Amino acid sequence: MSHTVLAIVTLSLFAGSASAKSAAPFPDPAVDSDRSAPKGKQTAVLAGGCFWCTEAVFEQLAGVDKVVSGFCGGDAASAHYEIVSAGKTNHAESIEITYDPAKITYGTLLKVFFSVAHDPTQLNRQGPDYGHQYRSAIFYKDDEQKRIAEAYIKQLNEAQIFKKPIVTEVTALTRFYPAEAYHQHFVKLHPDHPYVVQNSLPKLDKLKKQFGPLLKKAEK
Repeated sequence: MSHTVLAIVTLSLFAGSASAKSAAPFPDPAVDSDRSAPKGKQTAVLAGGCFWCTEAVFEQLAGVDKVVSGFCGGDAASAHYEIVSAGKTNHAESIEITYDPAKITYGTLLKVFFSVAHDPTQLNRQGPDYGHQYRSAIFYKDDEQKRIAEAYIKQLNEAQIFKKPIVTEVTALTRFYPAEAYHQHFVKLHPDHPYVVQNSLPKLDKLKKQFGPLLKKAEK
């Protein structure tokens, strides 16, 4: 991954991607899971560019117990950072979110995913990172997650929340492979890293401004 090399061009690239969003308010999902249904802890697997950034965003949310950076979409043999970053596998840099559906719904996770964590109109890239491994994807584990994801994408497109079509893939989860240990909690451990400063921290600022009540500091 060219995180360090490409960090210097990030601001100009994101200035262009930001224009993909319209001034329309970002809606709650019309179709969502039932908070009152007893399910126990659940998992969601999402891909939206560099997993450092997406991991950092979802770690802040109340009701989220754990976020793991990793790979999804390919096989075990190729689930290694150096191989995936070469762009020759079916993997996407992904995160696995373990959450309590009684505190935060799957639809709410998707709202944060689409509005803050990444730009879902960018095909096979995200900001300064290019390649199929940086694609936007939702890896659903069951029919309910698929139904909610497809309905929300349809809702956002019909409301013209973005000036461009959403290109997020909705595909069945096969297996999630955790990335190497040094990728875990990268933003928290390396807040001064150039890539983090240019790409991750602005997303966290945006998250605080748009979703303050959803953050762990607000959890009681």
